Amino acid sequence: MKKLDYIIKHNEVDPKEIPNYYEYGIVINGIKDKLFEEFGFEFKMYADDETTNEIWEILVEDLQTNESEVKLVSHIFDGIETSTISSNHTQEKLELLIKPRTNNALYYYPKYQVALARTLVFQTHSYATHEFILAKDDQAMRAFLDYVLDRKREYVRNHITVFTDTHEGVYSKKEEITSLVTRDEVFLEENLKREIYRSIDEFFSKSGNFFKTYKIPYKRGILLYGKPGNGKTTLVKSVANSISAPVAYWQITEFTSSYSIGEVFSTVAKMAPMALVIEDIDSMPEEVRSVFLNTLDGATSKEGIFLIGTTNYPEKIDPALINRAGRFDRAYEIKLPTEELRRQYLLKKEIHQFISMDEVLKVAVETKGFSFAQLNELYTSIALQWHYERSVDIDEICSQLRSDNKNHKKRIWHSEFEDNSVGFR
Repeated sequence: MKKLDYIIKHNEVDPKEIPNYYEYGIVINGIKDKLFEEFGFEFKMYADDETTNEIWEILVEDLQTNESEVKLVSHIFDGIETSTISSNHTQEKLELLIKPRTNNALYYYPKYQVALARTLVFQTHSYATHEFILAKDDQAMRAFLDYVLDRKREYVRNHITVFTDTHEGVYSKKEEITSLVTRDEVFLEENLKREIYRSIDEFFSKSGNFFKTYKIPYKRGILLYGKPGNGKTTLVKSVANSISAPVAYWQITEFTSSYSIGEVFSTVAKMAPMALVIEDIDSMPEEVRSVFLNTLDGATSKEGIFLIGTTNYPEKIDPALINRAGRFDRAYEIKLPTEELRRQYLLKKEIHQFISMDEVLKVAVETKGFSFAQLNELYTSIALQWHYERSVDIDEICSQLRSDNKNHKKRIWHSEFEDNSVGFR
């Protein structure tokens, strides 16, 4: 293949004629010269205008957990930071850490002959951050891109990708799954639980062979609705913990736009097969609902995506979401727990360490109308009273929680002194 020539070359530019290009050229020439000095061949440059930062995400992840794949060739500017002080906050402690920076550094993947550099370029009266991707040739770059996609799928299995719509666009971050929820911890009516998990398992097992065998489009959507505190989020967490596929969580906000809808679906399409969770889907801004519906109707927009929507207010859901096939296929009501589910939940919490089995049965009856969240608060109240008093007044605690529940519904909060009353009347 004939080697391409260039009309304007960095090292031949007169700084007085094209000063900004000259200042940029100093940086890229320095990077390319360093690479040639280290590895003995010329590098080709590539643009990354049409992806969503996958390459740089993997570089950050590799620097933290896969250092054998990537090496630091050199820092770029003297006098600019080369490390970052960060924090790692767990339930046990807060750690302060020193991490390598991707900025002001030239990294190299020896196995793929690919180099990455992210650095400031100082120009007259201004500066900007530039990202440089370089490889020996197209073959090397294609092999590296395959690695990036495989690596991303590997590490996102232990993380949830969180998309948040902001006024500046879609902000994404990876959150490690720290509080794992098993399917045994999900309390639903047995038939409903079996149907939901069967649908999920069939979607992610054997690369969707069920869908191919029976010529069913390889996409699925379910809507979970019901009052707050009844386990919708717990169910979603159990899905994230029990499938061998990436999971993304999309936070709808007032800044959700046609751009952010396209950005999210474009990103998750590269992770498919995967699960996309949209909590509080009723909060989708009115002006972009048609765009969202059209995206769901797209021929390939949901291919390989298991979509899970949740809402506490089904009456606010656009009927078009569930009245047309290919959007949300099924809607499941997550109801208040039955007496039997309340008993099972309390026993799973090991409430019998504080009260007798007869009292457990009594509590299961007395808590009719309680959500799982309220049962959790009941458990906490019983544990606190037992811890300090070594006895438990079940009737009093249940009565207080029922009263709080009624006040919450009516938005009424009482005080001992009328002139000091707070809250809503």
